[in-house]
Amino acid sequence: MAALNYNHLRYFWAVAHEGNLTRTAEKLHVSQSALSIQIRKLEEQLGHALFDRNGKQLLLTEAGRIALEHADTIFSAGGELLSILGDRPGARRQILRVGALATLSRNFQMAFLRPLLAREDVELVLRSGTTAELLHALESHRLDVVLINLPPVHDAATSWISHPIAEQPVSLIGTPAHADHGLALKDLLAREPLVLPTLESSIRIGFDALVDRLGVRVRIAAEVEDMAMMRLLAREGIGLAVVPPIVVRDELANDSLVELAQLPELSETFVAVTLSRRFPNPLARELIASFAPAAHDPAG
Repeated sequence: MAALNYNHLRYFWAVAHEGNLTRTAEKLHVSQSALSIQIRKLEEQLGHALFDRNGKQLLLTEAGRIALEHADTIFSAGGELLSILGDRPGARRQILRVGALATLSRNFQMAFLRPLLAREDVELVLRSGTTAELLHALESHRLDVVLINLPPVHDAATSWISHPIAEQPVSLIGTPAHADHGLALKDLLAREPLVLPTLESSIRIGFDALVDRLGVRVRIAAEVEDMAMMRLLAREGIGLAVVPPIVVRDELANDSLVELAQLPELSETFVAVTLSRRFPNPLARELIASFAPAAHDPAG
């Protein structure tokens, strides 16, 4: 077999991480047809198709996933070589691609990423979407880690690894005017209108079970999918929000909102999902290790 053409491999590597031929061609300043030719030559040399084409979207085949793992290692080692022998400490820039559930607390996401934010040798690529969209991107090697609030279903056909990284209590949050009532939890739930997560969320499932056990009939002011919108509605005073305090950390700190009661046996979990890979992204492993629940307070 002829020696591997690393130019072909680099083009493949760039397309595999971007997931789109047109965008990659624009970033590399080459024509789309030239990029396609380079990838086709690599496929011919390896004897395997590296992508399945689904319209404009490119999905890695099994051979493509194997090739990408090796390409990640090769080009990471090349960057390290330039950094060490080229006497350029800033020459090696590591990239971490993070996907987060669109409704996930922004405060939590910032807390997770904070160890890397000031590093000049790191470039972060941040995406948001549904759980299904993010896991698909992870499986296609277009993301290195996905942040969600429920572990995905795992079976023999999937190679996801779910890392529980935090568990936050859930509370009733309202404006300072609500604190004047001095009501017990059951009375608060029965009297005040509520801003609740939507039915499919883990918090809502636990909350519905709680009010059923308490025998309380609640009045719903709004059902909201996005945590940021729940925070805004709570600030407007239209009702008490059922959220983890980390979502409204800044408002609690400046006393524009107050925590009226912690909801017993109710919490939200935060999960980092990675793919079982021969060469995992070291930055993802570093963040997950530093964010171990026993060693880190995500609200800090």
